[in-house]
Amino acid sequence: MTADVGDEIRVERDGSGVVVITLNRPERFNALPRTHWKPLKAVFDDVAASMTDRAVVVTGAGGNFCSGADLSARPKDSERLLRRGLQPVLDAALAIRNLPQPTIAAVSGWAAGAGMNLALLCDLVIADETAKFSQIFVDRGLTIDFGGTWLLPHSVGLHRAKEMALFARKMSGEQLREWGVVNRIVPAGQALHVARSWAADLAARAPHAVQITKEQLNYSLAQSFEESLMRESMAQDFVVRLDDTKEAMSAFLEKRTPEFRGR
Repeated sequence: MTADVGDEIRVERDGSGVVVITLNRPERFNALPRTHWKPLKAVFDDVAASMTDRAVVVTGAGGNFCSGADLSARPKDSERLLRRGLQPVLDAALAIRNLPQPTIAAVSGWAAGAGMNLALLCDLVIADETAKFSQIFVDRGLTIDFGGTWLLPHSVGLHRAKEMALFARKMSGEQLREWGVVNRIVPAGQALHVARSWAADLAARAPHAVQITKEQLNYSLAQSFEESLMRESMAQDFVVRLDDTKEAMSAFLEKRTPEFRGR
């Protein structure tokens, strides 16, 4: 890790292949100060390099997901430092977006600003009934960062993205479920439990197949149909040679649960 943030970014592994990353600054609604972006990237880089981590849950402590960047932590010369210091924010966004393993955001309470974009960077979003989302930037005199200008239109469509961003709309999880951003609404306090269950399901599947499928779907947003067909062919040619694929086929024929080893 590139900086000492103590227990403010917790990483838990339970031996099943599931990793839970918890933002742990509940007194600040888990807002991220500028010193935490590099450590956050380092956490995701560590997961990306792991041969045993297979699915990731991102959540926040104390009843909130993340209220974005911690503006109160910026010194008086914040304008200069904001310009100079944005690269770690961009690097963290890329590390999360490019993570091979599937990611699930478990959202309770506020997911605002960069916190909402952290949820959007994840592959799946589970929100409980207390969840509230906002692209709060313009209300702070700021423009969108942490990938939101790309993530939001791709998630909700251009005109809805403009409505959320220009008016800094505060949206419930149920509203965003209707807009196709949130996958599942669960009772208050259950988001992390359900996200862990989903992650365990993903971790038990053939890791190469899961990771390549995620990558293909991400690429689909920026390529033609013909390019997608070519990538599908290349991916299928790769996975059919794997031991895990042979195990999946044998388990299907033998009517048993497959055991995947990541090779």
